[in-house]
Amino acid sequence: MTATAPAPPPARVRAAAVLPRLALVLAALLALLFAAAGPASAHAALTASDPGEGAVVATAPAQVTLSFSEKVALGEDSIRVLDPRGKRVDTGEIRDMCSGSTIRYGTALHPGLPDGTYTVAWQAVSADSHPIAGAFTFSIGAPSETTVALPERQAGGGPVGAAYGLARYAAYAGFTVLVGACAFILACWRRGAAVRPMQKLVLRAWVVLTAATLAMLVLRHPYTGSGNFADVFDLAGLKAVLATKTGAALVSRLLLLGAAALFIAVLFGAFARRQATAPEGGAVAAETAADEQDGKEDSRDAADLFFGLAVAGSVFAAGIAATWALSEHASTGLQNGIAMPVDVLHLLAAAAWLGGLTALLVALYTVPEVEREAVRRFSRIAFAGVVVLVATGAYQSWRQLGSWQALTGTSYGRLLIIKGALVAVLVGVAYLSRRWTARLGEAPAVDAAADVPAPAAAPGAVSRETSTETGVSRETSTAAADVPGDPERAAQLARQRAARENALRRQARDADPARAGLRRSVLAEAAVAVAVLAVTTVLTSTEPGRVVAQEAGRNGASAPAVPNRAVKITLPFDTGGVNGKGSVRLELDPGRTGSNTLHVWAESPDGAPLDLPEVKVAFTLPAKEVGPLPASPDRAGPGHWSAPGVQLPLAGEWRIDVTVRTSEIDQTTVQKTVKIG
Repeated sequence: MTATAPAPPPARVRAAAVLPRLALVLAALLALLFAAAGPASAHAALTASDPGEGAVVATAPAQVTLSFSEKVALGEDSIRVLDPRGKRVDTGEIRDMCSGSTIRYGTALHPGLPDGTYTVAWQAVSADSHPIAGAFTFSIGAPSETTVALPERQAGGGPVGAAYGLARYAAYAGFTVLVGACAFILACWRRGAAVRPMQKLVLRAWVVLTAATLAMLVLRHPYTGSGNFADVFDLAGLKAVLATKTGAALVSRLLLLGAAALFIAVLFGAFARRQATAPEGGAVAAETAADEQDGKEDSRDAADLFFGLAVAGSVFAAGIAATWALSEHASTGLQNGIAMPVDVLHLLAAAAWLGGLTALLVALYTVPEVEREAVRRFSRIAFAGVVVLVATGAYQSWRQLGSWQALTGTSYGRLLIIKGALVAVLVGVAYLSRRWTARLGEAPAVDAAADVPAPAAAPGAVSRETSTETGVSRETSTAAADVPGDPERAAQLARQRAARENALRRQARDADPARAGLRRSVLAEAAVAVAVLAVTTVLTSTEPGRVVAQEAGRNGASAPAVPNRAVKITLPFDTGGVNGKGSVRLELDPGRTGSNTLHVWAESPDGAPLDLPEVKVAFTLPAKEVGPLPASPDRAGPGHWSAPGVQLPLAGEWRIDVTVRTSEIDQTTVQKTVKIG
């Protein structure tokens, strides 16, 4: 008996064996990434500073410190302190003063700073990848004029910010179409793998996503830094970006896209060839016992190939979605261990629905004979995607808003309302599409010879073949070869053939009224989906409602406690000497933060004006360790003193100390605490 060596497995079988293993490895890496991702922060906000914004301190501080709501990334020049002439007076060294839940950073100041107003400009990158920046002033001794202009450009703004935002939108669009179209082919319409328009759609989506990711990587440094396009060529800046969480996510996305290229090659190679050569309905002829055995082996190979593609495609899609979840809003704030997987599900559901919708639209307009069952399968998948989107979107909205007030009182909440309204419109249009799908009939076979008049007679033979790109019969004429010396006639014949093919395509496409209605409703869905995607992109770069509430809590103390009403107090005093008894009446107008006018009246016990040798006033805010801030009123008349431009930089419970001297040796200090808004 002669032994024969087994034949090497065909390429499609080898691909089917490799893809599941590759998918399992990627799944393990993805699980490791989720496990290693520790608690992060929300879109960070500056919660406090020392000295405070607008504070007037008696002596020069040794350092300036900034406190944030969450972890931030700071560079060497992230905190700059400038004197009134614009000269930098900090040492440039960032001090990490974080302890427990307190997030604080600082920079030391040069000793011996003179009196005047100083400007603190800071810039950082929050843990959800978005740049944040700000500036404020404080004064030593007393406020002064300053030549420093506070920056008007917002962090992440300008032309670089616009380019980065465009790349972000393109990345979302590319991901949605890439994942959704591949899912549509595998789950709904396997024959679509051999259709050229579908192949072009997937390949273009892959190119868009890859190019957008590369653009975001090279723009990242100028986007979070200077805002100048020239910094794209700063290799040191690019190296710094690669060391960040966002840089690692972008590089991981590029690596996954490189591996996904193998998946696409198999999908449009071995899988497409098998679908193109499979008999109608997928049945395998088995006229003999040997043919039947071959048919079973082919079916088993096809099942293995499909399984490998399905598993690999799922892992690739989840991995690419995770690069967003691990580096943006989902990775920060409350319950990030739950929020990241939820965000991955949200992105995958959106891609399955909106990307599959795009694929269906291309199929309906370019391939008239899309099977009714394929459309119905997609209808079921889209419905499941909507359910997942609503559930995951509601959870993420609760995480990022934190209160009902934030829904209408913040930009993030208002964008969520707009997105919800657009999704509601999208669901309504999708309902119409489902109704058209229920009435959908199979595309009738089109007999081109019977239904469409042939073009004008032309010399040469005419043969009919089926286009693998559209599935519509077309005639290929040899007339051009018969009249090589008559290019005008050849061009005329080419136009006739094109007109005939277009007529055949339109006839096949419009043969079923339900199919025409479905095309219109799907086109409307796609138009609304573009708007939903745009709003989603803006949401990813908008400060969440929770963070806005934190900032409002920090700045809310600046609101006037008693608006439009001066602070008026009366304090009795007794210096112990002759004529040492009386009272001082003090008025601070308007009694709010900022500049105030101070009036002091001294009266004897019988209410007559008391002309004292000296009156001094000081303001102290113990809660913020601000003060005492001296105010030396000038004599305005008998028993009356005034001082304009008294600066109270912060809101809070201020202690007012009034020192009264009735003789060379007799004096006393009386005090009272008032609320300054």
